[in-house]
Amino acid sequence: MGRQHWKKIWVGSAGNMVEWFDWFVYASFATYFAGSFFPSGNPTAQLMNTAGIFAVGFFMRPVGGWLLGRVGDRKGRKAALTLTVTLMSASAVLIAVAPTYAVAGYGGAAVLLVARLLQGLSVGGEYAASATYLTEASAPGRRGFASSFQYVSMTAGQLVGLGLQIVLQRTLSDEALHSWGWRIPFIIGALGAAVVFYLRRNMLETEVYEAADGSGGPAEEQRGTLTALWRHRREAFLVIALTMGGTVAYYTYTTYLTKYLSNSAGLPKQTATLVSFCALLVFMCLQPLAGLLSDRIGRRPLLITFAVGSTFLTVPIMTMLRDAGSFWPAFGLALLALVVVTGYTSINACVKAELFPTGIRALGVALPYAIANALFGGTAEYVALWFKDGGIESGYYWYVAGCAAVSLVVYLTMRETRDIDLHRVGSDPAATADPGEQATVGAR
Repeated sequence: MGRQHWKKIWVGSAGNMVEWFDWFVYASFATYFAGSFFPSGNPTAQLMNTAGIFAVGFFMRPVGGWLLGRVGDRKGRKAALTLTVTLMSASAVLIAVAPTYAVAGYGGAAVLLVARLLQGLSVGGEYAASATYLTEASAPGRRGFASSFQYVSMTAGQLVGLGLQIVLQRTLSDEALHSWGWRIPFIIGALGAAVVFYLRRNMLETEVYEAADGSGGPAEEQRGTLTALWRHRREAFLVIALTMGGTVAYYTYTTYLTKYLSNSAGLPKQTATLVSFCALLVFMCLQPLAGLLSDRIGRRPLLITFAVGSTFLTVPIMTMLRDAGSFWPAFGLALLALVVVTGYTSINACVKAELFPTGIRALGVALPYAIANALFGGTAEYVALWFKDGGIESGYYWYVAGCAAVSLVVYLTMRETRDIDLHRVGSDPAATADPGEQATVGAR
């Protein structure tokens, strides 16, 4: 890969990292600020309230996916990425200054809700814009590798959040963290977003988009519209179905894992946080390797491996995690789960981008993916806590396995997308192999 390709991947990934840092610190610090915005009482009920607001952010993602996906297809990937980080910066500032229940009653929770709605809008467009940008900016035959950096940067954002949490846990008292220390990551997130805004204002547009821009004709007029997306409804429904199992599994073993280890397995918060940090660090390093593998053997084998593993291993892994009494057993089980999830996370961005032509690619990825996340990813933590509150926590394990089983059926029946031509512009769903890809494949 040339220097320009690496520069585009770096800028896209750096912005994505800050976006997801802001998104994930809400979940990782929820145990500390849950009591600040709701009346004292049942800690599980307080977590359910904050998880409910977390889920509401996901339900704004389809709106953000539609609005920012349209911007990405009509104004460019750069314009969409710049707008997403602006919204995320505003939301981080709101959370950082939100008044507590003792000061403003439920007014603080209202500010928290508005901030999560803005985050939902931002991330709803960020995923698709970055997935499209990284896929289009890659060298021929290396789309899986390049797009894998989306989850490298997403995980890096979460690791920075968890690392900051570990530092704060060791430098501040538990009382200080619950009182005011939880605001620190949101202040840092707002500052980081300001830096990324500058980077994205000066980033390069992808050659694939520039080649299609101004091509004229009906396809140009309907670029980024719901009418054009309806012509690709089969691909849109495919995105929803193939996302279902992956997003539930991903959020189970990332955002929910720390709470699960703390509340269900009985590990100290510091130990639970360290388990998540170490497992995610290895998980992050696996993404490019799996992306490279998909460039050689195709996307479907990795997706199928994930779905089979998640369908049959989720129940035993979650059951054993609940009984893990120390760091090493919990770390080993968490890492095993994340290795399985890698089959989905490393390549799902490019698979979705490869399904659509240039004029509808950002919206085609954004809206159906956001819908799937609103229905399954955003509700995963709330569903898990609902099962726990009802005394049937093991029911959630079967729920995760069932979602993976549905996606398995989709992976077994979908077409391979590795060699699809990204330069196709019009609304014809038929795909042809990219000449650059063909040359690369022939050299393998």
